[in-house]
Amino acid sequence: MFNKICIIGIGLMGGSIARAARERGLCSNIVAFGRQSGIKNLQLAKELGVVDHYYVDIEAALTDADCVIICTPVGAMEQVFKQLKPFWNDKTLYTDVGSTKASVIASAEAIFGKVPANFIPAHPIAGAEKSGVSASTADLYFNKRLILTPVESNSEELLNKLSIFWQKIGSVVSIMSVSHHDAVLAATSHLPHILAFSLVDLLGRKDEKEEIFKYAAGGFKDFTRIASSDPTMWLDICMANKQELIPLIQQLKVGLGEIEQMLVDDNSQPLFETFTYAKQARQRFLNQYDNAMSQIINFNIQPGGSLRGEIRVPGDKSMSHRSIMLGSLAEGVTHVKGFLNAEDALATLAAFRAMGVEIEGPVKGNVTIHGVGKQGLKEPKEPLYLGNSGTSMRLLSGLLAGQKFNTVLTGDKSLSSRPMKRVTAPLATMGAKIETEADGTAPLRITGTDQLKAIDYVMPMASAQVKSCILLAGMYAEGKTTVVEPAPTRDHTERMLNGFGYPVQREGAKASIAADGKLTATDIDVPSDISSAAFFLVGASIAPDSDVTLNHVGINPTRTGIIDILRLMGANIEVMNERSVGGEPVADLRVRSSQLKGIDIPEALVPLAIDEFPVLFVAAACAEGKTTLTGAKELRVKECDRIQVMADGLQTLGVDATATEDGMIIQGKVVDSIGGGEVDSHDDHRIAMSFSIAGLRATAPITVLDCENVNTSFPEFRDLSTKLGLKLT
Repeated sequence: MFNKICIIGIGLMGGSIARAARERGLCSNIVAFGRQSGIKNLQLAKELGVVDHYYVDIEAALTDADCVIICTPVGAMEQVFKQLKPFWNDKTLYTDVGSTKASVIASAEAIFGKVPANFIPAHPIAGAEKSGVSASTADLYFNKRLILTPVESNSEELLNKLSIFWQKIGSVVSIMSVSHHDAVLAATSHLPHILAFSLVDLLGRKDEKEEIFKYAAGGFKDFTRIASSDPTMWLDICMANKQELIPLIQQLKVGLGEIEQMLVDDNSQPLFETFTYAKQARQRFLNQYDNAMSQIINFNIQPGGSLRGEIRVPGDKSMSHRSIMLGSLAEGVTHVKGFLNAEDALATLAAFRAMGVEIEGPVKGNVTIHGVGKQGLKEPKEPLYLGNSGTSMRLLSGLLAGQKFNTVLTGDKSLSSRPMKRVTAPLATMGAKIETEADGTAPLRITGTDQLKAIDYVMPMASAQVKSCILLAGMYAEGKTTVVEPAPTRDHTERMLNGFGYPVQREGAKASIAADGKLTATDIDVPSDISSAAFFLVGASIAPDSDVTLNHVGINPTRTGIIDILRLMGANIEVMNERSVGGEPVADLRVRSSQLKGIDIPEALVPLAIDEFPVLFVAAACAEGKTTLTGAKELRVKECDRIQVMADGLQTLGVDATATEDGMIIQGKVVDSIGGGEVDSHDDHRIAMSFSIAGLRATAPITVLDCENVNTSFPEFRDLSTKLGLKLT
């Protein structure tokens, strides 16, 4: 990208940039400039091969340089700009790595009168316990945040070039205003450094300091690691950003004072709540950080093979969500076995923790919920972040509409693009106050009320989420709330409410609930999720010489559409050892290879298999003859438009698939059913897993892009599928 990079200040930061740029082939020549007093450090950089040459003459260092990176402490920036000014080249890209940006901008304006168009402030959020060029490493910035804080005069062309440079080094690039950067970094970086320096200073001056440090555990080492940072650099940073730091220190002093008073008063409950909230907030940070920083995962599937063996897929996602919701509102302690330890269900769990519910686990699928009663939830201190979980958002909107406190429901980019009017509109007729974005999407801003009124609602489209949302709101509404569904949908909410002792009346297509019930804690054994089992039901059906047994699968009659449709297509599925667990029917399913045939899928079965259609489309591609699906328009408003995305992907793999307004027409083939190629999951877990199963009948390798989303519902998919024989890496 560059002919010559000149690094001013060749320590840990500058040295690591040099190493990364060299390793990734981003420049031809790297030089360093420093003061005569730092000649030994410059010589060391040359000896280590970090730079090709070094200079103490600024003019010589800058000659022919097309990129200059300033890696000095922010307090030295004005002096550096003064040295650069006589030799400033308008065609060269200049940037820095300073931790504060307002002070850097001020230094540039002091020397140049305004920020030059070719100087772009930057801040890589990375560091190490050791400093100096000898500690530099080529991967210091890999998978770390890099913030660019451009000003109005900056060149768009150079801004793009600098962004690409850092991306090639391996950083995750963000753009932020100068003031926003300094405020955010004061809270997340500068204040923690002050705390670490202050704590070590306090303990180090105590008389018993030798014993204190002798018995300090790993937590102390981790917490105070940043106190090993360069004092000169951090003095400059703190002085440069004191306007943002001082208010934060004052707020922290108030918080510590409150904790001190709790201890003086032996007031343990608010102290516990403070600790609990902090724990939950940190977990939320870790989840969001991991999501933001995770590398893209692609699935590569080699063609052919068979599936053989016996497995138990994870717990039912729908029931896992509802067990947390109803267990939290129950009186007493609820024990849950088989809880799905995946991102969607964990989002619901985290939301109720944030509303004051004590929840232990999950540990090996076991969760203990200390219910707070129907009126016991507390206002969360922050918006409830629900990740990718549409079930969490839609059901919670109903449950929270009748609370006396305000809440905000947010989610990731995918969830924030999904329609929410189909729940907010009927809730509004009940008197709920919910604001959405202009297009009816999240975030949902819910104003608490105790004035909900019951409604009789005829659903325009069969949806278990909409039905459940209204029934949960009906628990807080005056009168009897009734929902009429146009076709049967999964009834886990009604079954589980009854299991908790809360009466729900069923009469044909109607479900009714009133506000005068209460929930009593119970024990729940969550069966395996038939939606997860569906991938192996299809896989073993289409792959030659396959024989798979799936244990403890929930076969609720509102969920068995996948079995009914596959049997109509000729699948060999045996239902064994039927039993009832916690009011839910459960069985072991054995499926063996069979030659499927195309069918017209009965519309009555569509709501009973709505989540399983992506993998059913794969089955149809391997069936003899034409398969037609109608009446499935809801598929267009799932995590993605599953009709169009599956049609596009199947066509890419050589399948004759045509999307229609409310379904799909697939002309299946017995031989060479599916070709190879590259398909995109469109950030949809079921799309990713369905195209992975397609590899069993592919004639060439299939690559499925962006499969990190599989963790939202089925983290064990890769391990279980490869155990059975799928050639997936």
